[in-house]
Amino acid sequence: MNDVDAYLDALTHAHLTGIRSLRSAILATDPRVVERIKWNAPSFGLGGDDLVTMRLAPKDAFQLVFHRGVATQAGAVSVEDPDGLLDWRAHDRAVVDLTRADPAAVVDLVRAWIAAVVRP
Repeated sequence: MNDVDAYLDALTHAHLTGIRSLRSAILATDPRVVERIKWNAPSFGLGGDDLVTMRLAPKDAFQLVFHRGVATQAGAVSVEDPDGLLDWRAHDRAVVDLTRADPAAVVDLVRAWIAAVVRP
């Protein structure tokens, strides 16, 4: 059992089923995706760089934060968002309210975000 499994096993949250489902879907987006706990929630990225992190507090928040990790990078991030799910908080950080989003569209955004921010 890894840290995220243990975290979820102990978690009491109104959206626990959705959290588990989204976790599985994100892990399936790219074989390079790794997970860990960041900001007291599951976080996903490549190598040591977190790129998308669930926001589960305060109360029973259920959001996904799209970011670039800790490294400062110049320039804005541009991804296709046909459903208008991304709420941009900065030129390189956005949030999706998962209580109102189609899971398939969110997974598409995760794929697009990884492609936009990860340099080959």
